[in-house]
Amino acid sequence: MKFRDIGLNDQLIEAIEYMGFDTATPIQEEAIPVIMKGQDIIGCAQTGTGKTAAFVLPILHKLTGREENSINTLIIVPTRELAVQIEQQIQGLSYFVSVSSKAIYGGGDGKDWQEEKTALLSGTDIIVATPGKLLSHLKLGYADFSKLEHLILDEADRMLDMGFIDDLTQIFKKLPAKRQNLMFSATMAPAIRKFAHTLLSNPKEINLALSKPAEGVDQSKYLTFDNQKNPLLKSLLSERKDYQRIILFTSTKSKVSEIVQFLKKSGFTTSGISSNLQQDEREEVLRGFKSGRIPLLVATDVMSRGIDIKEINMVINYDVPMDAEDYVHRVGRTARANTKGEAITLVNPKDMRRFSKIEDLIGSIVPQKELPKELGEGPEWNVKKSHHGKPHHKGGGSKNKKKRFHPKKKFSNNKKD
Repeated sequence: MKFRDIGLNDQLIEAIEYMGFDTATPIQEEAIPVIMKGQDIIGCAQTGTGKTAAFVLPILHKLTGREENSINTLIIVPTRELAVQIEQQIQGLSYFVSVSSKAIYGGGDGKDWQEEKTALLSGTDIIVATPGKLLSHLKLGYADFSKLEHLILDEADRMLDMGFIDDLTQIFKKLPAKRQNLMFSATMAPAIRKFAHTLLSNPKEINLALSKPAEGVDQSKYLTFDNQKNPLLKSLLSERKDYQRIILFTSTKSKVSEIVQFLKKSGFTTSGISSNLQQDEREEVLRGFKSGRIPLLVATDVMSRGIDIKEINMVINYDVPMDAEDYVHRVGRTARANTKGEAITLVNPKDMRRFSKIEDLIGSIVPQKELPKELGEGPEWNVKKSHHGKPHHKGGGSKNKKKRFHPKKKFSNNKKD
């Protein structure tokens, strides 16, 4: 469906076309008309399907021409990166509409706090906030949400996983009971659905492609021993020198710096990003990645849901994520907005069962590729049964241990981010 056929006002249509969009994605086509009518929504759609625009566009449509000076919409998200991403998208889509917005998140200084306080006091139309930082402002009593009309929770599953339920409960007590509630998530576990029905009133449920990477993602896996990962990584990147943007995800903050050092010594232009960096440092790294100045970004899962760059060529999972759902979010960084992308996962013996759960979740076996011959044999796949009760395919490894590759250095730090 064309955006012009959904019923959005002319100013928004002009902004959408200016950004190069014409046709609505499935989640946008289903959600926008429902939100415009004022009904609550619980929406489940995979990362990269245009979920943000699905709730931002109808809110901007409602706010067009609004003259009241009060906070109209509150969008709550789990991470500062996602808050910045959504606020930037609001600015882009509201280019021809007089709507104000402000992102409120932790990690800033006194100047940031004062700017956030001013935005809350001045009645900014749309506030995008992380739970902890918003609650800090609310406790001081100057934020007035009495005229709030829309509450949006994005990445609700992540917020519950991160333990924000108590903060959210306290925030909800400060909001008017009569409002439109919208909840969006890439996964919809029973606990999330139960939480949704305590918050939403007779919601319209929209479920699209639950927990599956976008169709444009070419997924594959390599079975490796830990000491084969770096040589394999070097080989993979050397074969893809024409790729302009690659994200590599690892499980710990310490590994980020170790991998960055290895890649730089191997001649690759790269930078790392994790919660160890200050907010301004993280934003500078992201600017470099978006501009193409930094073609290779090494990150922890703090980034898996907080970056919206449409032309990411490849995602590499240096480590299998702890939660199966996180695989969807990591892989969802590529092949966004109907483009193509590549996702490669390095699976060591201890992570095989975890990766098997990922395959169960996405409903398919990720194709396995052979290691380069110079690396020797990798481990064999040793998970006997899949979710479907059928024997899993064997790995390409051999029991001949003489051919295994054993460089001197390997990672051993298991401290989690």
